Amino acid sequence: MSKKRRVVVTGLGIVSPLGNDLETTWSNIVEGNSGAAEITKFDTSGFATSFAAELKDYDDISGLSPKEKRRIDPFVQYAITASDQAIIDAGIEPKGFDPTRIGVSIGSGIGGLGSIENNAIILKEKGPKKISPFFVPGAIINMASGNVAIKNNFQGPNISIVSACSSAGHSIGYSARTIADGDADIMITGGSEAGITPLGLAGFNAAKALSTNNENPEKASCPWDKKRDGFLLGEGAGILVLEDLDSAKNRNSKIYGEVVGFGQSDDAYHITAPAEDGRGAYLAMKNALDDFGEDLSLVDYINAHGTSTPLGDVIEAKAIHEIFGMNNNLSVSSTKSMTGHLLGAAGAIEAIFCLLSMRDSIVPPTINLEDPDNEFNLDLTPNKFKSKNIDYTMSNSFGFGGTNVSLIFKKI
Repeated sequence: MSKKRRVVVTGLGIVSPLGNDLETTWSNIVEGNSGAAEITKFDTSGFATSFAAELKDYDDISGLSPKEKRRIDPFVQYAITASDQAIIDAGIEPKGFDPTRIGVSIGSGIGGLGSIENNAIILKEKGPKKISPFFVPGAIINMASGNVAIKNNFQGPNISIVSACSSAGHSIGYSARTIADGDADIMITGGSEAGITPLGLAGFNAAKALSTNNENPEKASCPWDKKRDGFLLGEGAGILVLEDLDSAKNRNSKIYGEVVGFGQSDDAYHITAPAEDGRGAYLAMKNALDDFGEDLSLVDYINAHGTSTPLGDVIEAKAIHEIFGMNNNLSVSSTKSMTGHLLGAAGAIEAIFCLLSMRDSIVPPTINLEDPDNEFNLDLTPNKFKSKNIDYTMSNSFGFGGTNVSLIFKKI
């Protein structure tokens, strides 16, 4: 990217299980608070897992009318709300910008699962004539990007990347390259997910992917702890405004950081399990570092994929160790211990946490880390944040199908 146009982050927006805005969410992350609780959206009787990391009081701040909410799936709603925040944060006004030079790329792992589920029930119980004409355009994954573009008259590139839990990371990386290559000046990018539905919960339970620690939900997500038994399902959206550096400077915009590395890979091993030798994670990080083109020892903090699964955590730790060795300056943590796993939106909110960690010189904690499974002696930032100057961060996202992405950000 350094050989082309430089790409910076000028706006952030988030709705998460820890807050419906940027600073509330970040404050709860720094304080080590968990977003886990009993599921309120539906009756969980008969499910192996009865808890998740739901949004709280989202309807109070969505700004969407009842008619709009009926016509679009919650994952689209979350994307619109977080995008509104990020656009305001970046100071993008309709006048003064060429709308053909502003694009949108918002990813999702499973998109409108709740709408599909509900309409399947309607079809079975009431017949095809009762299906809403807004069902398909309200549920398909590209409608997150589409609605944000329509609302704001953004006429530049518009694409939605679907790569399971790597979706948002890929969206950010491709958006950065779109600007670097000169195809847009500004990209609204990130991810959104609303997978806490009966079918979503049942499906992940059937795959034995979720924690079943129903007695103590707030302790259930415990990356690298020996008691981990699966991930905590979360929901929400994270949106970043990426912009050409010269454009940002010309309008005296605040800059959260620069996108300086983007790496991708695939394990080519199994539909859900990571390769045991960690090659997929290793290659994604290596490729991001190659794109970065500077000494890997500059990386101060890695926001790990760290989902609290028995296999994934140690395999990622092995890959980090193989790349970075015994770098005593490197801190690692998993904020999924607090937010849960937002699937296709995870990479976006975790990229945001990387940027805020540089802004505030804080390494967020990995909570619930009491008995570490840490043979590589990584600094996993257990249970309490660490104050530390951070100039470079890495964000890892890995997904079903073996897909992997790593991003590197620089403070400027």
